[in-house]
Amino acid sequence: MSKKYLIVGGVAGGASAAARLRRLGEEDEIIMFEMGPHVSFSNCSLPYRLSGEVKNTEDLVMMTPEKFKGMYNIDARVNNEVIAIDRENKEIEVKNLLDDTTYRESYDKLILSPGAHPVAPNLPGIEKANVFTIRNVVDIDKLHRFIEKTKPTRITVAGAGFIGIEVVENLVLAGYNVTLVQSPPQILNQIDDDMVQRLHKEVIDHGVELILGDRVAAFDTNKVILKSGREIESEVVIMSIGIVPATDIAVKAGIETGKKGAITVDANYLTNDPDIYAVGDAIEVYNILTQSNAPLALAGPALKQARSVADHIHGRNISNNGYIGSSIVKVFNINVANTGLSEKMLANMDLDYDAIVIVPKDKVGIMPDAEDLAFKLIFEKPTGRILGAQAIGLGNVDKRVDVIATAIKFGATVDDLPDLELCYAPPFGTGKDVVNFSGYVASNILHGAYKQVSFSKVRELYEDGAYILDVRETYELGDEGQLKNAHNIPLSQLRERFEEIPKDVPVYVHCRSGQRSYNAVLALQSKGYKQVYNIAAGFMGIRSYEYYRDLTTGREPIVEDYGY
Repeated sequence: MSKKYLIVGGVAGGASAAARLRRLGEEDEIIMFEMGPHVSFSNCSLPYRLSGEVKNTEDLVMMTPEKFKGMYNIDARVNNEVIAIDRENKEIEVKNLLDDTTYRESYDKLILSPGAHPVAPNLPGIEKANVFTIRNVVDIDKLHRFIEKTKPTRITVAGAGFIGIEVVENLVLAGYNVTLVQSPPQILNQIDDDMVQRLHKEVIDHGVELILGDRVAAFDTNKVILKSGREIESEVVIMSIGIVPATDIAVKAGIETGKKGAITVDANYLTNDPDIYAVGDAIEVYNILTQSNAPLALAGPALKQARSVADHIHGRNISNNGYIGSSIVKVFNINVANTGLSEKMLANMDLDYDAIVIVPKDKVGIMPDAEDLAFKLIFEKPTGRILGAQAIGLGNVDKRVDVIATAIKFGATVDDLPDLELCYAPPFGTGKDVVNFSGYVASNILHGAYKQVSFSKVRELYEDGAYILDVRETYELGDEGQLKNAHNIPLSQLRERFEEIPKDVPVYVHCRSGQRSYNAVLALQSKGYKQVYNIAAGFMGIRSYEYYRDLTTGREPIVEDYGY
């Protein structure tokens, strides 16, 4: 006997659920409702329309109602807004936005995939400003047409998450002057403070006026007024300060939501109504690392949830092992990826952990396109269980973080990473890949082979007058920069000059990336030095961490030269 399935919302979750339902049941009636004019589009590609990397607005549209009908026999109704759910009678009320008529549709099962709305506070003076948000094709087309027509001298973007960063990059590529305002003291909050500073440099190096630790508070004609009182001349403002789950009709129907307003679902993505499922940005999911529920606004999880819902409706077993949150974003020329927990998240958890940062090459060094790759691995103590990773570089950060995401899913420890057999050829990687390398270093730290200190602590060490040993070769110092008051004894001379290094105070050792200084630390330990520490990521970590704050605060640098 055929069934009738209704789906509220298209794009990733709704459209994927509809297609999977059709594959599992040819005779069923499937209707999908989308309040906008496009039922399936590349949401994550929207900002790239602004630069012309996506040449035509129509290219963003992936499937039309006609294609859904022809290819899948799915009734995709655009410009139709679901305005109410009648759970008792298993019906929904729909408003046709083109003619303002309403009608009802019954269902056997209902799937909610309404997504999320951009946060758009009604700030003072907003009626005087040209303020835009970005959620769909209509939004990006409206913005693109406006700036193409008016040619603003400056555009302000509020919010530096995924969308905000991508919007900024594409506006700059299109030739606009851009100011980026971010309320927290850093961009991309999923990345830790020690890693993100390099990204701040990348942003300002591309001519963006970056304002951190401040927020938009009001508007005036062609003017943005910040909380600090600072004023920015700007004809266009794009608000990208966050999203909220679009759960109004669900809440009115008595569907349960969690602490952050997202829909509560069980392991099968069922709500508290046995005939209503929910997927995507509007729901809470279980994080296997935090062991708690929270929204996770990412396309990959939404697609998995949609397939699982269709399978469960058809009586198939599904596997919901929870989520860890893996993402990647491009910040101009730098790629940044992360998975699992950050130190920022761990600060609010009762979990003992440690972290390492390494900066190896992403492929064999003599390859012309070999680049440094900053890689952070976070792990539990004393088990070594991998908790998270972050990677920043010009090259392939994604495949390294993808390996760690897989390792986390399978409960791997840092001791498992050196044994992984990963693809290698000089144009693609190194014989000991970044992932293997991170496992060796983390295992050494976990098992006490040597001690380390983060490059983020070097300023404090410098100000305390600590003994800092630079083991780079002398010729490197002029090209790459150096710490003030550091003692330079090249690794190649170290064994002949041990007597110059004090044993009665802690010795902090660095090189360019942390690898040669590791060798120096072991050599010193073999000579009876008990208080010797490797500075993680070496001078590259130090300069990346110090540069932006030195530039914006006017504080005294701890380096003679940054080497940039």
